[in-house]
Amino acid sequence: MKAAVVCANEDVRYLDHEEPNAGPGMVKVKVKASGICGSDIPRVLHNGVHFYPIVLGHEFSGDVVETGEGVTRVKVGDRVSGAPLLPCMKCDDCQNGNFSLCKKYSFIGSRQQGSNADYVVIPEQNAVVFDKSVSYEQGAMFEPSTVALHGVLQNDYKGGGYVAVLGGGTIGMFTMQWAKIFGARKVVVFDISKERLKLAEKLGADEVVNSSEENFMEKAMEITGQRGYDYVFETAGQVPTMQMAFELAANKADVCFIGTPHAELSFTPSMWENMNRKEFRLTGSWMSYSAPFPGKEWELTAHYFATGQLKFDPGFIYKKMPMEQAQKAFQMFKTPGLVKGKVLLVNED
Repeated sequence: MKAAVVCANEDVRYLDHEEPNAGPGMVKVKVKASGICGSDIPRVLHNGVHFYPIVLGHEFSGDVVETGEGVTRVKVGDRVSGAPLLPCMKCDDCQNGNFSLCKKYSFIGSRQQGSNADYVVIPEQNAVVFDKSVSYEQGAMFEPSTVALHGVLQNDYKGGGYVAVLGGGTIGMFTMQWAKIFGARKVVVFDISKERLKLAEKLGADEVVNSSEENFMEKAMEITGQRGYDYVFETAGQVPTMQMAFELAANKADVCFIGTPHAELSFTPSMWENMNRKEFRLTGSWMSYSAPFPGKEWELTAHYFATGQLKFDPGFIYKKMPMEQAQKAFQMFKTPGLVKGKVLLVNED
């Protein structure tokens, strides 16, 4: 088969590669679409891989073309998305259903062959079947949706409250939609990009706030009658939004940091005192799995994509490029601000 192989730093080549077979308990997927994740960028551009050569790709969809011995739930012809985590299933965290926290895990597309290829083989339990009314492009976007839902569930989310979503990226858009599906009183999306705020409105945000504007905090608090937000989800991983979360939170609020910061984060004593005085709960969120594996995050994404209640928009995708142009695709990320949205590598029939 052909695969986009990372041979060295900044060196991705479209090469002949050994085609995998479906062993016992495994399914072979003909890859239709494979997304480039933010975590893949340093792997290619900054010597971030575990070893060379390697085939990356962990956000993918395709058709099952072969099943191994013992496979019963998935059948040839099924359209599937792949859950990339391979937990050990033996440690305390796995035994308690906290698969995201497993320390002995493997991972499709970083520690073993991924989906930037004609075919990828995955365990049956990692194959998430979805309805044929859902496109392959949408199927490759399961993981951002599941990451968003995992964060919502981390906050013990209940409907009826005011919700603030900080960051209008793909995960933020899915977080907003999940909050609405489960019955928010009002969901407000915060971002500095007018284009992203327009997309948020299109996808169902009740209100949007441009946090680059002067006095934006006054507008934000007016929406809640000055009481603040019952749930705050930080999805951007930016220092200003992480600090903003503390200010927006209502008394006894639930605050979840879904985004991962890449700069030093500090709070003034008065900022930090917000948590003391408001007695809000702060938690983090990592990946997107629960018991039974891979979890309700994946099951509900498949369901709500199929019903249309969880919306997918072409605005999520910056570009679709043939798999053979993987090198060119990764080089685009060297220009700051150029790529706005997901880059999908696709295999043509």
